This record gives sequence, C-alpha cells and structure tokens, in this order.
Amino acid sequence: MKRILITLLVALVYQIATAQVEEKKFSFNFENTTLEKAIESIEQESDYSFYFDKDWFKNYQEPITHRFSNETLETVLTTLFQNTQINFYVTDKKVILTQNSMIYDKLPENYFNDEKTKTTNNTTVVIQSAPVFQKELNPNENKVNFIGKENKTQKAKTYTLSGYVKDAKTGKPLPEVIIKTKNNEATAITDNQGFYTITLPVGLNIIETDNFLYKKETRKVMVYSNGKLDLAVSENVNQLKEVIVKGKKSEAIKSANTGVTSIDIEGMKNIPMVLGERDIFKVATTIPGIKTTGEGSAGFNVRGGKTDQNLILLDNGVIYNPAHFFGFFSGINSFTVGSADIYKGSIPAEYGGRLSSVFDIKTKNANTTKLTGEGGIGPVTSNLTVGIPIIKGKSSLLVGGRATYSDWILKTLDDKSLQNSQASFYDAVIKYNHKITEKDDLEATAYYSHDKFSVSSDSLYKYSNRLFSLKWGHSFNSKHKGALLYSNSQYKFNIEYDKSTDPTKSFDFGYKINENHFQFKFGYTLNDKHKISYGLSSKLYQIEPGDLDPTGEGTIITPVSIEKEKALESGIYLSDSFKVSEKLLVNAGIRYSFYAALGPSTQRTYQTNSPITDATVTETKEFGNNEVIKTYNGFEPRVSARFFLRKDLSVKASYDKTYQYLHLLSSNTTQSPTDTWKLSDLNVSPQDANQFSLGLYKDFIEKDCEVSVEGYYKKTNNILDYRVGAELLLNENIETQLLKGKGKAYGVEFLLKKNSGRLNGWLGYTYSRTFVKLDSQFESDKVNNGNWFPANYDKPHDLSAVLNYRFTKRYSASTNFIYQTGRPITYPVGKYTYGNAEYTMYSDRNQYRIPDYYRLDIGINIEGNHKIKKLAHSFWNISVYNVLGRNNPYSVFFVTKNGEIKAYKTTIFSVPVPTITYNFKF
Repeated sequence: MKRILITLLVALVYQIATAQVEEKKFSFNFENTTLEKAIESIEQESDYSFYFDKDWFKNYQEPITHRFSNETLETVLTTLFQNTQINFYVTDKKVILTQNSMIYDKLPENYFNDEKTKTTNNTTVVIQSAPVFQKELNPNENKVNFIGKENKTQKAKTYTLSGYVKDAKTGKPLPEVIIKTKNNEATAITDNQGFYTITLPVGLNIIETDNFLYKKETRKVMVYSNGKLDLAVSENVNQLKEVIVKGKKSEAIKSANTGVTSIDIEGMKNIPMVLGERDIFKVATTIPGIKTTGEGSAGFNVRGGKTDQNLILLDNGVIYNPAHFFGFFSGINSFTVGSADIYKGSIPAEYGGRLSSVFDIKTKNANTTKLTGEGGIGPVTSNLTVGIPIIKGKSSLLVGGRATYSDWILKTLDDKSLQNSQASFYDAVIKYNHKITEKDDLEATAYYSHDKFSVSSDSLYKYSNRLFSLKWGHSFNSKHKGALLYSNSQYKFNIEYDKSTDPTKSFDFGYKINENHFQFKFGYTLNDKHKISYGLSSKLYQIEPGDLDPTGEGTIITPVSIEKEKALESGIYLSDSFKVSEKLLVNAGIRYSFYAALGPSTQRTYQTNSPITDATVTETKEFGNNEVIKTYNGFEPRVSARFFLRKDLSVKASYDKTYQYLHLLSSNTTQSPTDTWKLSDLNVSPQDANQFSLGLYKDFIEKDCEVSVEGYYKKTNNILDYRVGAELLLNENIETQLLKGKGKAYGVEFLLKKNSGRLNGWLGYTYSRTFVKLDSQFESDKVNNGNWFPANYDKPHDLSAVLNYRFTKRYSASTNFIYQTGRPITYPVGKYTYGNAEYTMYSDRNQYRIPDYYRLDIGINIEGNHKIKKLAHSFWNISVYNVLGRNNPYSVFFVTKNGEIKAYKTTIFSVPVPTITYNFKF
C-alpha cells in the first residue's frame, strides 16, 4: 500500500510539472481587422500584456482575415508579423514588440569578436557579427535605415541592396553615380536608369554616394535581408563651371561594347547649327563612322550601311522618317530628349531588324514635385516643353511641342512664286510616368510629327509619323527586373496634285506603313560576375504600298490600288555580361529571329535560270488571309570583350551578326519622304550582315581626356539596287525592277575627346571605304561588269572638330569644322550615234566624285546670371553657319543644250547664315 501511494504521488508531481512547462494554446478568429486591433484582441482574450509604439502600425492598415485553432502564442505572432518589420519578445506574461531588431536575453558566443573577414573574388568583405547592439549605434548621428528585420534563424552573411539614385530637385534618375561602403569594401555604380545593386554584409553598414556633379550623400543602413533603398542627391553648385560629360568619364574603356556613343543632350546647346536648331542627328554625324550624303539630306550612313539599315527608337517605338523638311531639321524635339545612345557595333542582342546601327532615344521624365519648363525661340522655329507633376512624388506629365513659321516667312518674300509656296512642319510629344508601387512603374509616350510643302509647283507633299508606346516595369526582387512593352508606329505620305489649268489630271496619291510591336525584357543579376538579359518580341507589319485616286472632274486618271503587304517578325534573345576577372569582361549574346510573310497576296514565280522579268513568269500563286507565303529565320550571335592592359588602357573586340527583313526602295542618292518600304517575300530575300570590330581605348584621367582608335570590317548580302529607269511607285511586280548584290565596308575611326575644362569638345577622323557588287549570270542584271564599285555614300576621308571654349561661367565660344571627301557620281564621257539617233555615253557607275565638302561654323553663347531664385534661366546663342561661304555642291547634274552637254551643280547654303536663338528654362 505504501509503495502504491508513493507511485501515485510521483505521477501527480510529474503531471503538475509538465503542465507548467507545456506552452498554452490559443484560438483566435480575425475577420477584416487591422493588425493593431488583432493585437488588442489577443491582449483581451489572454493574460499577456503587450508593449509597443502605436505609430509602428500606421503602415499596416490592410485588413487581416485569419483563423488560428489551438496554436501557441509564438506561432500566432510569427504569422501576424510575417510581412512587417515588427519583431517580438515574450517574458513573464509580457510581450515586448520591437521594430526591425530583436531582443536578446543572452550574448552570442562570438559577440566579443568584433568582426571577421571573408575573401571572395579578390574582394575582401567584412562580415559583422549579428546581432548588432546599441553600443554600435550613436543616436546623435544620422537616422538608420532598416532593411528587413532580424531573424533568429538568419544564416546568410550577405544581402543585396538595390534602388534608384535621383536628383533631389528634379527627380531625374542619375547614371554613373558610385555607391560604396565607407571603407570601399563594396562598390556599385548606377546604370542609365539610375539603378544600382550592391552586396552588403548583414548588420550595420555605412554607404555613401560619389559623383563629381553631386554632393556626397551618406546613409546608415541596418541590413537584415535583401531590400531596396532609393537615394536623392543634391547638385554640387560649386562645380558648375566643370560641365559637359564628367560623369561619363572612363566608361569608354570600362565597358565591353565597341562602337557605342552617348550624346550629351545638355552640351548640344553650345554647338552651332543651321538656323539655330538643336539637332541630335546633326550632332551624331560629327561622330566618327556616321555620315550623310550631303548637306540638307535626310538619313545617315553608319559604317558603310544604307540609310534604311538604322533602327531609330523613341521610347522603344520606331520612327521611320526622323527628319523635317528634307533633313534640314530633326524630327525629334531635343528639348524633350533625356538620353540618346548610338550603337554602331556591339549591338545588344535585345535589338533586331536592322543591320548597321541602333539610335536608342529616351524622352525625359517630368519632375514629380514641381512645375518645370524649357523652350526656345529661333528665326524659323519655336518650341516649348513643360513638365507637370500629377501626383506629388509619384507621377508626372511631359508635354512638348515645336512648330515652324516658315509659311509666314514665304508670304513676305517678293517672289510671287514663293509667295504661293508652302513649307511648314510641327511635332508634339506627350509622356506620362507613374510610380505605381515600389516594384511597379508605368510609362506611356505619344508622338506625332507632320510636314507639308509645295515649292513653286502644283503638287502638295505631306508626310507624318505617329507613335505610341507603353512600358510597364516590374521589379521581382533586387536581382530580377522585367518590363512589358507595346508600341505602335505609323509613317505615311500623300501627294496632292491639283492642276488648276487641267483638272482632268489632278490626283491624290497615298502610302502608309504601320507596325505593332510587343516585347518582354528581363534582367537578372546572378552574382557579381554574371548579369543576364533575356526576352522575346514580336511585331506585325502592315504596308499599303500605294493608292492613286483621281480628284478632278472628267478625269483621265485611272484609279490604282497596289495590293497590301503583311508580315510577322519575332525574336528571342539571351545574353550574359560575364566578368571573367578584374581585367577581362565578356558580353556574349545570341538572338534568334523568325520572319513570315503573310497573305492575302498574289505572288509570282519565275524561271530559275532566267532574269526576273515579266517574260519569265511561270506561275501566279494566290494566298489567303494570314496564310504563310514564305518564312525566313536565322541565328544572330553578338559577342564583345574588353581586356585591361592597364587601369587606363583597354583593348576591345566584337562580332555582330544581324538580319533585316524590311527594305527601303529609293531611286535617290539621299533618303526622300516619298521613299517606300518593301517587305521580304517570295521573291525578295532579307538582308544580312557580319561585322568585326577591334579597338584601343585610353584615358588621360588628370586631363579628363579620352582617346580611341577603332577599326571595323563588314560584309552585307542581299542588298537591293535598281535597274536603269526603274519605276518604284505603283508597281504591282516591284521585284522585276530590283537587282540584288553584296556590300563590303571597312574603316578606321579615331576620336580625341576632352570632357571638361575651359576648352572642351572632340576631334574625330574616319578613313573608310564602302563598295557594292551587282553581279549575275545575266548581263542585264550586272552593273560595272559585275565588279566592285564605290557606293553612293562612299566618302573615304571624314574629319570633324567640335570645340567649345568657356571664357567665364556665362560666356563661351563654339566652333564646328567638317571636311568630307566628295561622294561618287556617274559622269557622261562622250556621245555616239546609233540608228540615226545620238546618245550620251556614261562612265562606269560612280567612277568620279563631286568636289570635296568642308564647312566652318562659329557661335557665341551667352548665359543669363546664375542666381538661384529667379523666374527663369536664359541662354542666348549667336551663330554663323558656313562662315567661310563655301559653295558646297549638293548635287551635280547634266543638261544637253544645242548639242552640248553642260554640268550644273546645286547648293543649299552658299553664303554665311547668321542666326540668333533665345532659350529659357524654369
């Protein structure tokens, strides 16, 4: 009996002991309640008291709906605080809440070891011991930014911090800003969108910004997880005298890309231009490797490429004709532009559809905090751009417009024929940007341009560009970003012929090309060595090649409508920027493009061993709506590499393969508003090119100068040319007018650039050759007996110097000198008689050249006073275009009079052209 009583007593004591140790379980049911109310409910239904600051719950107002059944208090609180910055500590029926940090009831084992180091990738990273206690924080110093919250199960030693660096005043993202820790243990640099990513050790870090033009910004950051921190920096007013492109220093030698140039948008105002108009494309032609066929010509030739081989992008949408008034003015208002990057080589894998270059132009984001504006008044044009904040700190609207008053000028002239002429244009840009959340942003851009001219004729020419683009950007995490993009582009022109003396011959001719483009783009930072880009895109082309409609009564014109064209072009790409070592950087990418010509369409087939003419047709095929007519595809590898020979000297090499499925049909030497685009189909194959580049790049850091020498070699297949007397408009079987050939181009480009100081600017020189070969087994399809001959835009020597000298902070002088070899031309060399008729005999195509081109422009720039508090800041530009009065030939033509052949030349500006322009900014 005694033994039984002892056993029962032990069991009772054990049960009481275990009951005290066993943690109490709770059940709660929360329905659409706030976090603070949920904590109050727990306090009322339990015997625990909570201690916290109510201000912590202001950011957590989303309603909570959750059911807890027989759960421990720790489980309940862990679930409730899972997506917050709040931690908790439970002791003696008390729950103490903390923000970010945790409460420890004992010191960690390694607390008295201040820090340990870890060496990775030749970089020493200091790993601080967690937790971080109050002894490491000084409440009198800057506020601490907490990233994530401390976790007892935390095992990671480093985390990734990312964000955007912006101008504190304008909200503009800032590229080339260095983010580093206090002792340079970790560094990063912002990209073109102002975005940075830096790896930091867990615990307390002190980071700071570094950029020549902006004040240093220092922040204390407590890092407990991956997170985001945006920084705003203020302009360093004391450094304003050192302008131009100091922030871009060393980028030429650091990147792995060859043939890439960024235009300084703000610095353009100092370059003398015809009629005082800032022009991105005119500035681009002073860069080695980019040329035009002549003064006042639209389009440009990049490294021996044709004018249709350049992809012009405005906020990811295509501009088909980026010129006003035959190329005298740019089609894009420079006051609305935020950045412009030109890729002549090392074209990134994300771009496709063109062989020679990409002009990636981005409009500005308007200030989200205050109203801003910029404008200019010139002798022929005026423009105004206004930035309007919509939701403070989140969204804004940019509105820019430009117009010419040349019509008014023409009506004031004494020449009656010119008084009846028309020559006008306008363009407008609207951009909306919205920061939806910390991870999502939206951009929408609309652009429209319109030209109209009729000079001493019965024909009125009109052409216009229309563009709409939409971009939704999303940040999945600090390492992974993506964007969904849509754009619609349209170009069209009309010719209205109104013969008042004979209305039976009046007509209206129209042409239109339209494309819809969808893109998915992603970027992933795998680690410090690999930055991966990938994505896919698809665009639908729709072309209306021409409609001729009679407009006069009793017309003798027969209506004509050329069959529409349609095609789908798609692409997928993957690229990796691989930092092999501190010296070697490799960018390797692959793009696969697929093209399908679609119906409805009528296509001819021709005899295989005969020239393509009306006489060699074998069959006519009919294709239904969206039926595939012909497909083309190809892989496009893009590889480039940079190797540091010294810290200020690098060598680069690259290889690009590109395809182009769209062709520009033009019988003119220069691009014209009435040129038409043709899609590849059953009888027209896509163009393709291979380009190799090799360059040497040197920085003179103390003098802020950079020098580069870059060579290239490019081969092109399936370029189009035309038979003698070809009819390109309103031709139902355009393939019968075409010749197919090959091209090759090579050259050496030299650039010396001084970025800052009293004297700044650049000197560029290019020696290059461009040849075409039109060979065939048929004599009728040969040009120059099938031998290589210079292309129309072959100009071996090209020299440009753009210099600016600043006398004071307000006064400076600018000069712009250009020299180019004359372009090739075909001359008449004799006469012969055949069948009692006399004919002119011409030389081989492009055997001769027109006279060389050179021009000197000068300008005086006067800035208003630099008082900070004033209504607007002003800027005067007084310039003289072609100050030497050089009579540069635009074209040379021949006329037969009285049996003699006489040569004539036309000139655009044969006398100096003075201009005064007033610009303002607020």
